[in-house]
Amino acid sequence: MSLDLPLAPVLEMRDIRMRFGATYALAGVTVSVRRGEVFGLLGQNGSGKSTLIKVLAGLHQPEPGSRVTLWGDEMTPPLDPMRIKRRGVAFVHQHLALVPSLTVLENMRVTALKTRSPWRMRWRREAAEIRRLFAEFDLDIDPFAPVSALPPVERAFVAIVRAFEDLRASEAGRHGEGILILDEPTPFLPAEDVERLFTLIRSIVKTGTSVVIVTHDIDEVLAITDRVAVLRDGKLVDVLDTASAGRQAILDTIVGTRIDSFERARHPLPAGPAVLRVDQFRLPGGAPFDLKIRAGETLGVTGLIGSGFAALPYALFGAASAAGRLTLDGRTVDLARLDPLRAQRLGIALLPGDRLGAAGIGPLSVADNITLPLLETYWQGGVLRRGRMAQDAARLALAHDVRPPRPELPLAALSGGNQQKVLLAKWLQTKPKLLLLDEPTQGVDFGARQQIFADLDRATRDGTAILCASTDNEQLAQICDRVLVFAQNRPVLELTGAELTKEAISEACFNSAGHAGAAKEPA
Repeated sequence: MSLDLPLAPVLEMRDIRMRFGATYALAGVTVSVRRGEVFGLLGQNGSGKSTLIKVLAGLHQPEPGSRVTLWGDEMTPPLDPMRIKRRGVAFVHQHLALVPSLTVLENMRVTALKTRSPWRMRWRREAAEIRRLFAEFDLDIDPFAPVSALPPVERAFVAIVRAFEDLRASEAGRHGEGILILDEPTPFLPAEDVERLFTLIRSIVKTGTSVVIVTHDIDEVLAITDRVAVLRDGKLVDVLDTASAGRQAILDTIVGTRIDSFERARHPLPAGPAVLRVDQFRLPGGAPFDLKIRAGETLGVTGLIGSGFAALPYALFGAASAAGRLTLDGRTVDLARLDPLRAQRLGIALLPGDRLGAAGIGPLSVADNITLPLLETYWQGGVLRRGRMAQDAARLALAHDVRPPRPELPLAALSGGNQQKVLLAKWLQTKPKLLLLDEPTQGVDFGARQQIFADLDRATRDGTAILCASTDNEQLAQICDRVLVFAQNRPVLELTGAELTKEAISEACFNSAGHAGAAKEPA
Protein backbone atom coordinates (compact mmCIF):
# COMPACT_ATOMS: atom_id res chain seq x y z
CA MET A 1 0.00 0.00 0.00
CA SER A 2 1.10 3.53 -0.65
CA LEU A 3 2.77 5.80 1.90
CA ASP A 4 3.10 9.59 2.23
CA LEU A 5 0.20 10.18 -0.14
CA PRO A 6 -0.30 13.68 -1.55
CA LEU A 7 -3.29 15.38 0.08
CA ALA A 8 -4.77 16.86 -3.10
CA PRO A 9 -7.72 14.67 -4.16
CA VAL A 10 -8.07 13.44 -7.72
CA LEU A 11 -11.78 12.79 -7.15
CA GLU A 12 -14.27 14.61 -4.97
CA MET A 13 -17.95 13.77 -4.69
CA ARG A 14 -19.73 16.39 -2.59
CA ASP A 15 -23.21 16.38 -1.07
CA ILE A 16 -24.42 13.58 -3.35
CA ARG A 17 -28.17 13.07 -2.93
CA MET A 18 -30.11 10.37 -4.73
CA ARG A 19 -33.70 9.45 -4.06
CA PHE A 20 -35.86 6.57 -5.27
CA GLY A 21 -39.44 7.56 -4.62
CA ALA A 22 -39.65 8.82 -1.05
CA THR A 23 -36.52 6.95 0.05
CA TYR A 24 -33.05 8.52 0.02
CA ALA A 25 -30.45 6.04 -1.25
CA LEU A 26 -27.81 8.76 -0.74
CA ALA A 27 -28.37 11.57 1.72
CA GLY A 28 -25.62 14.13 1.22
CA VAL A 29 -22.58 11.85 0.89
CA THR A 30 -19.15 13.49 0.53
CA VAL A 31 -16.00 11.48 -0.24
CA SER A 32 -12.61 12.21 -1.82
CA VAL A 33 -9.89 9.99 -3.27
CA ARG A 34 -6.17 10.81 -3.37
CA ARG A 35 -3.66 10.05 -6.09
CA GLY A 36 -2.12 6.60 -5.86
CA GLU A 37 -4.18 5.23 -2.99
CA VAL A 38 -6.47 2.25 -2.58
CA PHE A 39 -9.71 3.64 -1.19
CA GLY A 40 -12.30 1.25 0.23
CA LEU A 41 -16.03 1.88 -0.03
CA LEU A 42 -17.73 -0.13 2.71
CA GLY A 43 -21.17 -0.68 4.14
CA GLN A 44 -23.84 -3.31 4.50
CA ASN A 45 -25.99 -4.30 1.55
CA GLY A 46 -28.33 -1.39 0.78
CA SER A 47 -26.06 1.22 2.37
CA GLY A 48 -25.68 3.21 -0.88
CA LYS A 49 -22.28 2.04 -2.17
CA SER A 50 -23.50 0.86 -5.57
CA THR A 51 -25.71 3.93 -5.99
CA LEU A 52 -22.73 6.21 -5.38
CA ILE A 53 -20.68 4.37 -8.00
CA LYS A 54 -23.54 4.55 -10.49
CA VAL A 55 -23.76 8.32 -9.97
CA LEU A 56 -20.06 8.58 -10.83
CA ALA A 57 -20.54 6.30 -13.85
CA GLY A 58 -23.35 8.52 -15.14
CA LEU A 59 -25.98 5.81 -14.72
CA HIS A 60 -27.94 7.71 -12.06
CA GLN A 61 -28.89 11.37 -12.00
CA PRO A 62 -28.56 12.78 -8.47
CA GLU A 63 -30.51 15.72 -7.11
CA PRO A 64 -29.46 19.31 -7.92
CA GLY A 65 -26.61 20.50 -5.70
CA SER A 66 -24.68 17.25 -5.99
CA ARG A 67 -21.13 17.98 -7.20
CA VAL A 68 -18.37 15.89 -8.73
CA THR A 69 -14.81 17.17 -9.21
CA LEU A 70 -12.13 15.33 -11.21
CA TRP A 71 -8.56 16.63 -10.97
CA GLY A 72 -9.89 20.02 -9.87
CA ASP A 73 -12.42 20.30 -12.70
CA GLU A 74 -15.99 20.47 -11.43
CA MET A 75 -18.50 18.50 -13.49
CA THR A 76 -22.23 18.98 -13.11
CA PRO A 77 -24.31 15.77 -12.86
CA PRO A 78 -25.76 13.95 -14.63
CA LEU A 79 -22.37 12.86 -15.87
CA ASP A 80 -21.74 11.72 -19.44
CA PRO A 81 -20.33 8.15 -19.24
CA MET A 82 -18.10 8.66 -22.29
CA ARG A 83 -16.72 11.92 -20.94
CA ILE A 84 -16.00 10.24 -17.60
CA LYS A 85 -14.10 7.53 -19.47
CA ARG A 86 -12.12 10.08 -21.51
CA ARG A 87 -11.22 11.98 -18.33
CA GLY A 88 -9.69 8.83 -16.83
CA VAL A 89 -12.24 6.89 -14.75
CA ALA A 90 -12.74 3.19 -15.56
CA PHE A 91 -15.10 0.68 -13.97
CA VAL A 92 -14.88 -3.07 -13.42
CA HIS A 93 -18.13 -4.45 -12.09
CA GLN A 94 -18.67 -7.75 -10.30
CA HIS A 95 -19.78 -9.59 -13.43
CA LEU A 96 -16.83 -8.16 -15.42
CA ALA A 97 -18.71 -7.32 -18.68
CA LEU A 98 -16.77 -9.90 -20.66
CA VAL A 99 -18.19 -11.93 -23.56
CA PRO A 100 -17.39 -15.59 -22.72
CA SER A 101 -17.71 -16.84 -26.32
CA LEU A 102 -15.07 -14.36 -27.56
CA THR A 103 -11.32 -14.66 -27.12
CA VAL A 104 -9.27 -12.67 -24.64
CA LEU A 105 -7.96 -10.54 -27.50
CA GLU A 106 -11.45 -9.84 -28.85
CA ASN A 107 -12.64 -8.83 -25.38
CA MET A 108 -9.62 -6.60 -24.88
CA ARG A 109 -10.20 -4.85 -28.20
CA VAL A 110 -14.01 -4.79 -28.31
CA THR A 111 -14.19 -1.09 -27.33
CA ALA A 112 -11.38 -0.10 -29.72
CA LEU A 113 -12.44 -1.74 -32.96
CA LYS A 114 -13.77 1.45 -34.54
CA THR A 115 -10.57 3.35 -33.84
CA ARG A 116 -8.40 0.88 -35.74
CA SER A 117 -7.87 0.40 -39.47
CA PRO A 118 -11.17 0.63 -41.34
CA TRP A 119 -10.09 -2.21 -43.62
CA ARG A 120 -9.07 -5.01 -41.30
CA MET A 121 -7.79 -5.87 -37.84
CA ARG A 122 -4.12 -6.77 -37.60
CA TRP A 123 -4.72 -9.56 -35.08
CA ARG A 124 -1.11 -10.69 -34.67
CA ARG A 125 0.05 -7.15 -33.98
CA GLU A 126 -2.84 -6.65 -31.57
CA ALA A 127 -2.02 -9.93 -29.82
CA ALA A 128 1.61 -8.88 -29.43
CA GLU A 129 0.49 -5.61 -27.81
CA ILE A 130 -1.80 -7.48 -25.42
CA ARG A 131 0.99 -9.89 -24.47
CA ARG A 132 3.30 -6.93 -23.71
CA LEU A 133 0.56 -5.35 -21.59
CA PHE A 134 0.00 -8.56 -19.64
CA ALA A 135 3.76 -8.98 -19.18
CA GLU A 136 3.93 -5.60 -17.41
CA PHE A 137 1.93 -7.21 -14.62
CA ASP A 138 3.60 -10.65 -14.78
CA LEU A 139 0.51 -12.21 -16.33
CA ASP A 140 0.74 -15.10 -18.77
CA ILE A 141 -2.64 -15.27 -20.52
CA ASP A 142 -3.08 -16.50 -24.09
CA PRO A 143 -4.74 -13.70 -26.12
CA PHE A 144 -6.38 -16.29 -28.38
CA ALA A 145 -7.93 -18.32 -25.55
CA PRO A 146 -11.72 -18.06 -25.25
CA VAL A 147 -12.73 -16.25 -22.07
CA SER A 148 -15.05 -19.16 -21.23
CA ALA A 149 -11.96 -21.39 -20.84
CA LEU A 150 -10.23 -19.12 -18.32
CA PRO A 151 -10.39 -19.67 -14.55
CA PRO A 152 -12.34 -16.96 -12.67
CA VAL A 153 -9.25 -15.09 -11.48
CA GLU A 154 -7.86 -14.76 -15.01
CA ARG A 155 -11.19 -13.42 -16.23
CA ALA A 156 -10.92 -10.76 -13.53
CA PHE A 157 -7.35 -10.01 -14.66
CA VAL A 158 -8.55 -9.51 -18.24
CA ALA A 159 -11.31 -7.12 -17.17
CA ILE A 160 -9.00 -5.10 -14.90
CA VAL A 161 -6.13 -4.86 -17.40
CA ARG A 162 -8.61 -3.83 -20.10
CA ALA A 163 -9.88 -1.06 -17.83
CA PHE A 164 -6.30 0.00 -17.06
CA GLU A 165 -5.53 0.19 -20.78
CA ASP A 166 -8.54 2.51 -21.17
CA LEU A 167 -7.12 4.68 -18.38
CA ARG A 168 -3.79 4.97 -20.14
CA ALA A 169 -5.51 6.27 -23.26
CA SER A 170 -7.46 8.90 -21.27
CA GLU A 171 -6.58 12.53 -20.53
CA ALA A 172 -5.46 11.62 -17.00
CA GLY A 173 -3.56 8.60 -18.26
CA ARG A 174 -1.30 10.79 -20.35
CA HIS A 175 -0.18 12.36 -17.07
CA GLY A 176 0.31 9.02 -15.35
CA GLU A 177 -2.96 9.17 -13.43
CA GLY A 178 -6.38 7.55 -13.49
CA ILE A 179 -9.11 6.18 -11.23
CA LEU A 180 -10.03 2.50 -11.37
CA ILE A 181 -13.31 1.53 -9.70
CA LEU A 182 -13.59 -2.15 -8.68
CA ASP A 183 -17.10 -3.12 -7.58
CA GLU A 184 -16.97 -6.43 -5.67
CA PRO A 185 -14.15 -8.01 -7.72
CA THR A 186 -13.46 -10.93 -5.34
CA PRO A 187 -16.65 -12.80 -4.22
CA PHE A 188 -16.22 -15.59 -6.76
CA LEU A 189 -12.49 -16.07 -6.11
CA PRO A 190 -10.75 -18.46 -3.68
CA ALA A 191 -8.33 -16.99 -1.16
CA GLU A 192 -5.15 -17.72 -3.10
CA ASP A 193 -6.54 -16.02 -6.20
CA VAL A 194 -7.62 -12.97 -4.20
CA GLU A 195 -3.98 -12.41 -3.26
CA ARG A 196 -2.97 -12.70 -6.93
CA LEU A 197 -5.59 -10.08 -7.75
CA PHE A 198 -4.28 -7.81 -5.00
CA THR A 199 -0.76 -8.13 -6.42
CA LEU A 200 -2.13 -6.81 -9.71
CA ILE A 201 -3.91 -3.94 -7.92
CA ARG A 202 -0.71 -2.95 -6.09
CA SER A 203 1.16 -2.91 -9.40
CA ILE A 204 -1.46 -0.63 -10.91
CA VAL A 205 -1.33 1.75 -7.94
CA LYS A 206 2.44 2.09 -8.37
CA THR A 207 1.77 3.73 -11.74
CA GLY A 208 -0.01 6.63 -9.99
CA THR A 209 -3.50 5.28 -10.58
CA SER A 210 -6.00 5.49 -7.72
CA VAL A 211 -8.17 2.46 -6.99
CA VAL A 212 -11.60 2.51 -5.36
CA ILE A 213 -12.67 -0.95 -4.23
CA VAL A 214 -16.03 -2.11 -2.93
CA THR A 215 -15.85 -5.27 -0.82
CA HIS A 216 -17.57 -6.96 2.12
CA ASP A 217 -14.51 -8.90 3.28
CA ILE A 218 -12.81 -7.20 6.22
CA ASP A 219 -9.60 -9.17 5.78
CA GLU A 220 -9.42 -7.89 2.20
CA VAL A 221 -10.03 -4.35 3.43
CA LEU A 222 -7.15 -4.64 5.90
CA ALA A 223 -4.86 -6.20 3.28
CA ILE A 224 -5.32 -3.79 0.38
CA THR A 225 -6.78 -0.39 1.38
CA ASP A 226 -5.16 2.80 2.66
CA ARG A 227 -8.39 4.49 3.75
CA VAL A 228 -12.05 3.45 3.87
CA ALA A 229 -15.32 5.35 3.72
CA VAL A 230 -18.19 3.70 5.57
CA LEU A 231 -21.78 4.25 4.42
CA ARG A 232 -24.89 3.35 6.38
CA ASP A 233 -28.50 3.93 5.28
CA GLY A 234 -27.35 6.27 2.52
CA LYS A 235 -25.21 8.46 4.77
CA LEU A 236 -21.45 8.77 5.21
CA VAL A 237 -20.65 7.54 8.72
CA ASP A 238 -16.88 8.02 8.77
CA VAL A 239 -13.66 7.92 6.77
CA LEU A 240 -11.03 5.80 8.52
CA ASP A 241 -7.32 5.19 8.09
CA THR A 242 -7.25 1.43 7.65
CA ALA A 243 -4.03 0.64 9.50
CA SER A 244 -4.79 2.73 12.58
CA ALA A 245 -8.50 1.86 12.79
CA GLY A 246 -8.13 -1.92 12.79
CA ARG A 247 -10.59 -4.72 12.19
CA GLN A 248 -13.04 -4.34 15.08
CA ALA A 249 -13.40 -0.56 14.74
CA ILE A 250 -14.17 -0.90 11.02
CA LEU A 251 -16.76 -3.63 11.68
CA ASP A 252 -18.43 -1.62 14.43
CA THR A 253 -18.58 1.43 12.17
CA ILE A 254 -20.18 -0.57 9.36
CA VAL A 255 -22.87 -2.13 11.54
CA GLY A 256 -23.43 0.82 13.88
CA THR A 257 -23.02 -1.16 17.07
CA ARG A 258 -20.64 -3.63 18.63
CA ILE A 259 -20.96 -6.90 16.72
CA ASP A 260 -18.97 -10.04 17.30
CA SER A 261 -18.28 -12.83 14.88
CA PHE A 262 -20.61 -15.80 15.17
CA GLU A 263 -19.10 -18.63 17.18
CA ARG A 264 -20.87 -21.94 17.13
CA ALA A 265 -21.03 -23.74 20.47
CA ARG A 266 -19.50 -27.10 19.60
CA HIS A 267 -20.81 -30.03 21.58
CA PRO A 268 -19.80 -33.68 21.25
CA LEU A 269 -21.53 -35.12 18.22
CA PRO A 270 -23.97 -38.00 18.68
CA ALA A 271 -22.22 -41.34 18.83
CA GLY A 272 -24.97 -43.06 16.85
CA PRO A 273 -24.96 -43.99 13.17
CA ALA A 274 -24.58 -41.40 10.44
CA VAL A 275 -27.74 -39.92 8.95
CA LEU A 276 -25.91 -39.78 5.58
CA ARG A 277 -23.58 -42.45 4.33
CA VAL A 278 -22.12 -42.71 0.84
CA ASP A 279 -20.25 -45.93 0.11
CA GLN A 280 -17.64 -46.06 -2.66
CA PHE A 281 -18.28 -42.41 -3.51
CA ARG A 282 -16.40 -41.64 -6.72
CA LEU A 283 -16.21 -38.27 -8.49
CA PRO A 284 -15.14 -38.24 -12.17
CA GLY A 285 -11.38 -38.81 -12.37
CA GLY A 286 -11.01 -39.65 -8.67
CA ALA A 287 -10.51 -42.72 -6.49
CA PRO A 288 -13.45 -44.03 -4.41
CA PHE A 289 -13.93 -42.97 -0.78
CA ASP A 290 -16.61 -43.27 1.88
CA LEU A 291 -18.44 -40.25 3.30
CA LYS A 292 -20.47 -40.00 6.51
CA ILE A 293 -22.32 -37.11 8.18
CA ARG A 294 -24.20 -37.34 11.46
CA ALA A 295 -27.48 -35.60 12.25
CA GLY A 296 -26.82 -32.09 13.55
CA GLU A 297 -23.28 -32.01 12.15
CA THR A 298 -21.84 -29.35 9.83
CA LEU A 299 -19.21 -30.83 7.55
CA GLY A 300 -17.05 -28.48 5.51
CA VAL A 301 -15.34 -29.50 2.27
CA THR A 302 -12.62 -27.40 0.69
CA GLY A 303 -9.37 -27.51 -1.24
CA LEU A 304 -7.52 -25.84 -4.07
CA ILE A 305 -9.26 -24.97 -7.32
CA GLY A 306 -9.79 -28.14 -9.35
CA SER A 307 -9.43 -30.44 -6.33
CA GLY A 308 -13.00 -31.68 -6.70
CA PHE A 309 -14.62 -30.47 -3.47
CA ALA A 310 -16.89 -27.99 -5.30
CA ALA A 311 -18.66 -30.86 -7.09
CA LEU A 312 -19.81 -32.56 -3.88
CA PRO A 313 -23.05 -30.62 -3.20
CA TYR A 314 -24.19 -31.08 -6.80
CA ALA A 315 -23.22 -34.78 -6.93
CA LEU A 316 -25.17 -35.48 -3.72
CA PHE A 317 -28.19 -33.69 -5.20
CA GLY A 318 -28.13 -35.64 -8.44
CA ALA A 319 -27.11 -32.57 -10.43
CA ALA A 320 -23.57 -33.74 -11.30
CA SER A 321 -22.05 -37.06 -12.29
CA ALA A 322 -20.87 -39.37 -9.51
CA ALA A 323 -20.88 -43.04 -8.55
CA GLY A 324 -21.61 -44.71 -5.24
CA ARG A 325 -24.42 -45.79 -2.94
CA LEU A 326 -26.11 -43.02 -0.95
CA THR A 327 -28.03 -43.92 2.20
CA LEU A 328 -29.99 -41.14 3.92
CA ASP A 329 -31.93 -41.90 7.09
CA GLY A 330 -32.19 -45.59 6.11
CA ARG A 331 -33.18 -45.09 2.45
CA THR A 332 -30.61 -46.12 -0.17
CA VAL A 333 -30.22 -44.97 -3.77
CA ASP A 334 -27.59 -45.41 -6.48
CA LEU A 335 -25.95 -42.01 -7.11
CA ALA A 336 -25.84 -42.72 -10.85
CA ARG A 337 -29.67 -42.81 -10.81
CA LEU A 338 -30.22 -39.87 -8.47
CA ASP A 339 -31.82 -36.71 -9.85
CA PRO A 340 -32.79 -33.43 -8.11
CA LEU A 341 -36.49 -34.35 -7.82
CA ARG A 342 -35.71 -37.68 -6.18
CA ALA A 343 -33.13 -35.99 -3.96
CA GLN A 344 -35.77 -33.56 -2.68
CA ARG A 345 -38.14 -36.43 -1.96
CA LEU A 346 -35.38 -38.07 0.08
CA GLY A 347 -35.09 -34.92 2.19
CA ILE A 348 -32.08 -33.30 0.51
CA ALA A 349 -31.94 -29.55 -0.23
CA LEU A 350 -29.31 -27.68 -2.27
CA LEU A 351 -28.46 -23.98 -2.14
CA PRO A 352 -26.22 -23.32 -5.20
CA GLY A 353 -23.55 -20.64 -5.26
CA ASP A 354 -25.08 -18.77 -8.22
CA ARG A 355 -27.95 -16.97 -6.47
CA LEU A 356 -29.94 -15.62 -9.41
CA GLY A 357 -28.63 -18.02 -12.05
CA ALA A 358 -29.33 -21.32 -10.27
CA ALA A 359 -30.75 -20.78 -6.76
CA GLY A 360 -33.56 -18.26 -7.24
CA ILE A 361 -35.71 -16.63 -9.91
CA GLY A 362 -34.92 -12.90 -9.95
CA PRO A 363 -38.05 -11.53 -11.67
CA LEU A 364 -40.42 -13.48 -9.40
CA SER A 365 -41.45 -12.09 -6.03
CA VAL A 366 -39.94 -12.99 -2.69
CA ALA A 367 -43.21 -14.80 -1.90
CA ASP A 368 -43.03 -16.87 -5.09
CA ASN A 369 -39.39 -17.83 -4.44
CA ILE A 370 -39.70 -18.60 -0.77
CA THR A 371 -42.80 -20.81 -1.15
CA LEU A 372 -41.63 -22.64 -4.30
CA PRO A 373 -40.63 -25.97 -2.63
CA LEU A 374 -44.10 -26.23 -1.05
CA LEU A 375 -46.09 -24.74 -3.92
CA GLU A 376 -48.43 -27.72 -4.20
CA THR A 377 -49.69 -27.12 -0.66
CA TYR A 378 -51.08 -23.73 -1.72
CA TRP A 379 -53.35 -25.23 -4.39
CA GLN A 380 -56.88 -25.63 -3.09
CA GLY A 381 -59.85 -26.36 -5.31
CA GLY A 382 -57.82 -25.59 -8.41
CA VAL A 383 -56.90 -22.11 -7.11
CA LEU A 384 -53.47 -20.90 -5.97
CA ARG A 385 -53.95 -19.30 -2.54
CA ARG A 386 -51.69 -16.29 -3.03
CA GLY A 387 -52.92 -14.57 0.11
CA ARG A 388 -51.68 -17.45 2.28
CA MET A 389 -48.43 -17.54 0.28
CA ALA A 390 -47.86 -13.85 1.05
CA GLN A 391 -48.64 -14.37 4.74
CA ASP A 392 -46.24 -17.30 5.06
CA ALA A 393 -43.56 -15.44 3.07
CA ALA A 394 -43.90 -12.39 5.33
CA ARG A 395 -43.55 -14.58 8.41
CA LEU A 396 -40.43 -16.29 7.06
CA ALA A 397 -38.93 -12.99 5.93
CA LEU A 398 -39.36 -11.60 9.44
CA ALA A 399 -37.95 -14.73 11.08
CA HIS A 400 -34.85 -14.62 8.87
CA ASP A 401 -34.38 -10.84 9.06
CA VAL A 402 -34.97 -10.22 5.34
CA ARG A 403 -34.79 -6.49 4.63
CA PRO A 404 -37.11 -5.03 3.56
CA PRO A 405 -39.64 -7.68 4.72
CA ARG A 406 -41.86 -7.13 1.70
CA PRO A 407 -42.85 -10.42 0.03
CA GLU A 408 -44.26 -8.65 -3.05
CA LEU A 409 -40.84 -7.31 -4.14
CA PRO A 410 -38.96 -9.12 -6.93
CA LEU A 411 -36.13 -11.22 -5.53
CA ALA A 412 -33.68 -9.37 -7.81
CA ALA A 413 -34.62 -6.07 -6.14
CA LEU A 414 -33.06 -7.19 -2.84
CA SER A 415 -29.39 -6.90 -1.95
CA GLY A 416 -27.24 -10.01 -2.25
CA GLY A 417 -27.31 -10.80 1.45
CA ASN A 418 -31.08 -10.51 1.65
CA GLN A 419 -31.51 -12.63 -1.48
CA GLN A 420 -29.47 -15.32 0.26
CA LYS A 421 -31.61 -15.10 3.40
CA VAL A 422 -34.73 -15.65 1.27
CA LEU A 423 -33.21 -18.63 -0.54
CA LEU A 424 -31.97 -20.20 2.68
CA ALA A 425 -35.37 -19.69 4.34
CA LYS A 426 -36.97 -21.36 1.31
CA TRP A 427 -35.17 -24.61 2.09
CA LEU A 428 -35.00 -24.46 5.89
CA GLN A 429 -38.81 -24.36 6.13
CA THR A 430 -38.87 -27.85 4.55
CA LYS A 431 -36.84 -29.23 7.52
CA PRO A 432 -34.34 -31.07 5.26
CA LYS A 433 -32.46 -34.08 6.56
CA LEU A 434 -29.42 -32.94 4.54
CA LEU A 435 -28.71 -29.36 3.48
CA LEU A 436 -26.05 -28.87 0.78
CA LEU A 437 -24.41 -25.44 0.52
CA ASP A 438 -22.09 -24.00 -2.12
CA GLU A 439 -20.34 -20.79 -0.93
CA PRO A 440 -23.35 -19.72 1.19
CA THR A 441 -22.02 -16.27 2.13
CA GLN A 442 -20.32 -15.29 -1.13
CA GLY A 443 -20.77 -11.52 -1.64
CA VAL A 444 -22.74 -11.19 1.62
CA ASP A 445 -22.05 -8.37 4.07
CA PHE A 446 -20.84 -9.00 7.63
CA GLY A 447 -24.18 -8.48 9.38
CA ALA A 448 -26.13 -10.73 6.98
CA ARG A 449 -23.36 -13.31 7.23
CA GLN A 450 -23.82 -13.63 11.00
CA GLN A 451 -27.59 -13.97 10.55
CA ILE A 452 -27.08 -16.78 8.03
CA PHE A 453 -24.68 -18.55 10.39
CA ALA A 454 -27.25 -18.32 13.20
CA ASP A 455 -29.96 -19.76 10.92
CA LEU A 456 -27.70 -22.67 9.99
CA ASP A 457 -26.88 -23.28 13.65
CA ARG A 458 -30.60 -23.50 14.52
CA ALA A 459 -31.08 -25.99 11.69
CA THR A 460 -28.36 -28.29 13.03
CA ARG A 461 -29.85 -28.11 16.53
CA ASP A 462 -33.09 -29.34 14.94
CA GLY A 463 -31.19 -32.32 13.51
CA THR A 464 -30.35 -31.20 9.97
CA ALA A 465 -27.00 -32.41 8.65
CA ILE A 466 -25.14 -29.76 6.61
CA LEU A 467 -22.43 -30.13 3.99
CA CYS A 468 -20.80 -26.77 3.13
CA ALA A 469 -18.44 -26.47 0.15
CA SER A 470 -16.40 -23.27 0.42
CA THR A 471 -13.04 -21.61 -0.13
CA ASP A 472 -13.80 -19.17 2.70
CA ASN A 473 -11.62 -20.66 5.40
CA GLU A 474 -12.78 -18.23 8.06
CA GLN A 475 -16.36 -19.27 7.41
CA LEU A 476 -15.48 -22.96 7.61
CA ALA A 477 -13.68 -22.43 10.92
CA GLN A 478 -16.71 -20.61 12.34
CA ILE A 479 -19.50 -23.02 11.47
CA CYS A 480 -18.04 -26.50 10.90
CA ASP A 481 -17.57 -29.48 13.20
CA ARG A 482 -15.23 -31.14 10.70
CA VAL A 483 -13.51 -30.04 7.50
CA LEU A 484 -12.36 -32.36 4.71
CA VAL A 485 -9.62 -31.06 2.43
CA PHE A 486 -9.75 -32.42 -1.12
CA ALA A 487 -7.11 -33.18 -3.75
CA GLN A 488 -7.52 -35.16 -6.96
CA ASN A 489 -11.28 -35.49 -6.43
CA ARG A 490 -11.16 -37.14 -3.00
CA PRO A 491 -10.63 -36.09 0.64
CA VAL A 492 -7.00 -36.32 1.74
CA LEU A 493 -7.00 -34.52 5.09
CA GLU A 494 -9.52 -34.14 7.90
CA LEU A 495 -9.48 -31.31 10.46
CA THR A 496 -11.43 -31.33 13.74
CA GLY A 497 -11.44 -29.68 17.15
CA ALA A 498 -8.53 -27.32 17.79
CA GLU A 499 -7.39 -27.79 14.17
CA LEU A 500 -10.42 -25.83 12.92
CA THR A 501 -8.81 -22.44 12.47
CA LYS A 502 -8.63 -20.26 9.39
CA GLU A 503 -4.85 -20.57 9.32
CA ALA A 504 -4.82 -24.35 9.75
CA ILE A 505 -7.40 -24.86 7.00
CA SER A 506 -5.44 -22.60 4.64
CA GLU A 507 -2.20 -24.48 5.35
CA ALA A 508 -3.94 -27.83 4.85
CA CYS A 509 -5.24 -26.73 1.45
CA PHE A 510 -1.76 -25.76 0.27
CA ASN A 511 -0.29 -29.00 1.63
CA SER A 512 -3.07 -31.18 0.25
CA ALA A 513 -1.30 -32.15 -2.98
CA GLY A 514 1.39 -33.93 -1.00
CA HIS A 515 -1.20 -36.07 0.77
CA ALA A 516 -3.16 -37.06 -2.33
CA GLY A 517 -1.72 -40.56 -2.36
CA ALA A 518 -2.61 -41.34 1.24
CA ALA A 519 -6.11 -40.07 1.86
CA LYS A 520 -7.53 -40.34 5.34
CA GLU A 521 -10.99 -41.90 5.38
CA PRO A 522 -13.58 -39.57 6.93
CA ALA A 523 -14.91 -40.62 10.30
